[in-house]
Amino acid sequence: MKVEVPEYDVAERLDIDPRRSVLLITDMQNDFAREGGALYNPAAAASIPVIGELADRARQAGVPVWYSCDTHYEGDPEWEVWGRHVERGSPGWKIVEELTPEPGERVFEKNRYDAFYGTGLDHALRINHRDCLVITGTVANICVHYTAASAGHRFYDVVVPVESVSALTDFDLHATFRQVSWLFGGRLVHADGLRFGADR
Repeated sequence: MKVEVPEYDVAERLDIDPRRSVLLITDMQNDFAREGGALYNPAAAASIPVIGELADRARQAGVPVWYSCDTHYEGDPEWEVWGRHVERGSPGWKIVEELTPEPGERVFEKNRYDAFYGTGLDHALRINHRDCLVITGTVANICVHYTAASAGHRFYDVVVPVESVSALTDFDLHATFRQVSWLFGGRLVHADGLRFGADR
């Protein structure tokens, strides 16, 4: 059976207001992005340089760089679905070294796919007057998808640099982009075309 993903647009360039924006790095942890990790995704490892470059440019423009960190404890029912992974405090739970948060950057530990569910992300965005969320990370059709959906439901401006997001299959990746742009009202852009205000 063949399934075609409907077309979607990816901008070559997109300028966003650094005063309104936050860059969110989703679940770039060793269990997902390091060979030997419990749920290793080679595409996640390949996206590390792209995400790192976006983070550097965001910081230079004064855009906060925040993180979600998938976090589970003994007895978590999600392990019945995916097996044991990102157990809090384990080496696999840690964010990959290349993307280590800088002092003062927020890390939101989450227990489900959605970075808004049961975390302080929404509150932090609102009290900092940030209504544009740039979402990067892994896995596209799971944690990126549900975080983008939750942001869209709250009427945040969702931006996804396509090369900064990874999935286990091409279908999952393209289906996510289609849903983000069509269903959640998000904007897709090539990573090297995203501009944070004065970042030229």
